[in-house]
Amino acid sequence: MTIMPSTALRNQYNEISAYCKKTGEPVFLTKNGEGDLVVMSLEAYEQREAELKIKEKLMEIKMNRMNGGKGYSIDDLKAAVEDILNDEEVPSTYRAGSLLPNN
Repeated sequence: MTIMPSTALRNQYNEISAYCKKTGEPVFLTKNGEGDLVVMSLEAYEQREAELKIKEKLMEIKMNRMNGGKGYSIDDLKAAVEDILNDEEVPSTYRAGSLLPNN
């Protein structure tokens, strides 16, 4: 975990940007010794948002089942996950086929 004072963003922007892009890790900025902001690369942010969206949709399926909704076979679940991964808002690294086994 990298923690820096907020003034580093102004004085070392290029270095912080390069670090975030190279490592995929965020930089935590402090103001007056307290946590204030988190800076991350756009790619890392988009990946995080895509993962959250996938988890949210899978949680909806799980909650529906727990509340007495229809159960799903493995094939049904695989199709649902593929639909989620084929959503245009999900980065191509998470698209169908890149994570799911063929059997």
